[in-house]
Amino acid sequence: MKLALLGTGMIVKEVLPVLKEIDGIDLVGILSTPRSLEKARELADQYGMQVATSDYEEILQSSEIDTVYIGTPNHTHFDYAKQALLAGKHVICEKPFTLRLDEFEELASLANERKLLLLEAITNQYLENFAYLKANLPKLGDIKIVECNFSQYSSRYDAFKRGEIAPAFDSKQGGGALRDLNIYNIHLVVGLFGKPKKVRYLANVERGVDTSGMLVMDYGSFKCVCIGAKDCGAEIRSTIQGNKGSLSVLGPTNSMPEVCLSLNGASPALINLNSLNHRMYGEFVAFRDMVAKGDFVTQQAALEHSRAVMEVLEEAVASM
Repeated sequence: MKLALLGTGMIVKEVLPVLKEIDGIDLVGILSTPRSLEKARELADQYGMQVATSDYEEILQSSEIDTVYIGTPNHTHFDYAKQALLAGKHVICEKPFTLRLDEFEELASLANERKLLLLEAITNQYLENFAYLKANLPKLGDIKIVECNFSQYSSRYDAFKRGEIAPAFDSKQGGGALRDLNIYNIHLVVGLFGKPKKVRYLANVERGVDTSGMLVMDYGSFKCVCIGAKDCGAEIRSTIQGNKGSLSVLGPTNSMPEVCLSLNGASPALINLNSLNHRMYGEFVAFRDMVAKGDFVTQQAALEHSRAVMEVLEEAVASM
């Protein structure tokens, strides 16, 4: 994989040292806004990238780049991804894929037409602890209740209350708790159980953006509540309850640091099968392999999962 990264924000700075450690991923270029070009040049020097530019065409026209990773603000994902696909590049896009379902469908159709890989970077689907959850769900018997809580007081919330609106709190830029924190909960639940029958989002709205909220997902035989908050904090924990026991994720659903299996009449068992690598390591190893092998079967399964999540988001926003 010959990779170019779009953006110089926190997520790009976090993933760069991870990518540097993965054999088969060549870091070729980085795109920034003109204002952040010096920062891009510093990152290029640090990680040995040939190209640091604020001109997207330079990335798109380069024969040395076959894949683009989009780590820019949410509202820019669609345009950057579409241009990359039209230029013949594979696309890895940070969550949320796009702001609207029709945008996602346009990208999926374009990727299919051009035989290009289109993937969403969502950590929890590639973690060993997620695989453990999925494998051990049958032990819980009939699922009755699922609750996920990813609540974390944002360092930008006080400024937001003063009227200083960062992208993370700007509804026009795809900000808000649903797409920032709660989306990890949605990916976890949809990854385990598929798309729910009904969705309703009960949000606390300030200045037109959801600063926190409860997403109710009705699966018919069981109910799920996903809580995401940027205006308050709480213990970050998720629990799946069945009539024969429960499985809990102790910590954020984007990293799933530890899992607890509690079966009726037995002592709880703490499990951590995650590797010692960074939480983003596993997903990029998988992406590398898909690109190297042209593995459209695995990509299609991942894309179907992302489609279901996008459908949930679309219903949630409509109900808000």
